[in-house]
Amino acid sequence: MGDLIIGIDAGTSVMKAVAFTLDGRQLASASVRNAYHTGDDGSATQSLAQTWADCLAALKGLGERVENLAARVAAIAVTGQGDGTWLVGSGNQPVGDAWLWLDARAAPAVDRLAGSPTERARFEATGTGLNTCQQGAQMAHMDRFAPELLDRAEVALHCKDWLYLNLTGVRATDPSEVSFTFGNFRTRRYDDTVLATLGLHHRRALLPEVIEGTETLHPLSVEAAAACGLKPGTPVCLGYVDMVMTALGAGVRSGGENAACSAIGSTGVHMRAKAVDDVVLNAEGTGYVICLPIPGIVTQVQTNMGATINLDWLLQMGADLMAEFGHSVSLTEMIARIDPWMAASRPGNLIYHPYISEAGERGPFVDARARANFSGLSVRHRFPDLVRAVVEGLGLATRDCYAAMGELPPELRLSGGAARSVALRRTLSASVGAPLRVSHREEAGAAGASMMAAVAIGVYPTMDACIADWVTPGLGQAEAPDEADIARMDRLYAAYRQIRDGIAPSWETLSARASAPAQGLPTASGF
Repeated sequence: MGDLIIGIDAGTSVMKAVAFTLDGRQLASASVRNAYHTGDDGSATQSLAQTWADCLAALKGLGERVENLAARVAAIAVTGQGDGTWLVGSGNQPVGDAWLWLDARAAPAVDRLAGSPTERARFEATGTGLNTCQQGAQMAHMDRFAPELLDRAEVALHCKDWLYLNLTGVRATDPSEVSFTFGNFRTRRYDDTVLATLGLHHRRALLPEVIEGTETLHPLSVEAAAACGLKPGTPVCLGYVDMVMTALGAGVRSGGENAACSAIGSTGVHMRAKAVDDVVLNAEGTGYVICLPIPGIVTQVQTNMGATINLDWLLQMGADLMAEFGHSVSLTEMIARIDPWMAASRPGNLIYHPYISEAGERGPFVDARARANFSGLSVRHRFPDLVRAVVEGLGLATRDCYAAMGELPPELRLSGGAARSVALRRTLSASVGAPLRVSHREEAGAAGASMMAAVAIGVYPTMDACIADWVTPGLGQAEAPDEADIARMDRLYAAYRQIRDGIAPSWETLSARASAPAQGLPTASGF
């Protein structure tokens, strides 16, 4: 057996190939920028052929960084962006470009399906709210308006499934994709009620075989081996969708215990590992339930549309005002001032709802018309107070997402560039009333998939045993919140919900008025 595992993570922005030692140490990585195309009709598409070519380029790039890579590889694992529709036809050739999770053309299908008398039954099975990003909604739209696409297809895959097909020649998907798209998170299998609600029972033949990557491997084909420079026959593991692979690598579970993990970037992703019986489905029908590669354990997920872009907006306004007086300050320099501004401000009663995205909000409620607002402003407030309110607004939005999943988590793990901010960490910890640990794993998605491969080839007997070596050592020390801060955030959260519920009707009134074209919002590499 070789001494390395290669994890492939095919994200929306970047295709990565990462080499890990068998005990989880990251050795080297190579990446290729991804390319997709958007249209005025709401389309967001990606070439299947180019995606495979990018995967090969990333693997070859990794070979240039790791001496004698081919002989050292014990297994390859692949994960990638979730949702979307990757149709493959005769001879395993693409039917056309993939519809990505960013594609909005299925909006009419979502509106129609939301009124189905069996929609709640579909939600109870999948644990996942309807959304234009999902393969089910996209295929329902295709079936009505572009049936020729489905007629020409032989199998409907997701991004990582397409790469697995090219690596091994096997058409398959995994339990995580199945559980929130066409299946039941309890059984990890396709569900007839879900297919019937989506109106796709007659398209069932397009759904691929479901395989469990910790148990089933397929060999790297001769053709793929020649193309990427690795050995034919190398075991290949089909990982779960990138969202839960990232959560697994970042510490959503450790020490045999379930925890919670938030990734605070441009958007906020909030995940809790749970036993199946502990899942709490909200009345609004939002969020995701996605299986983990651990028997009986799933992740419950809520995502909010705008996280650090709220800070980018406020800080850019400050930079723009300074520029009016001849002082040029970059957004990165402004971000570096967040912690000092938080320290300079006094805890107060100013509340900010972080719905700055022009797409509105998606978690824990869905409203494309939702917009940001400050509440409680007075003449004494200055810029540092606004910064504090926005940071605290991110904490309150995080709590809002976790509250929609049931009880608040006993511990929170944090990943993403925002974890560098002491002020944000303290705010998040106080908001959920739990200790916080920062995950120091660099490539958590590729690591999560590689962990599955490590179990599949027998390096570890169970995923929990693998987590003990791959994840737990990379978690920082627990940072406990101050009791006074917890009490204050509890009080602010009560007001946060009251204000949100009260102001929501005005969003519809405001959305009816014509608005000016959106201005581009600069973003900084710091977050």
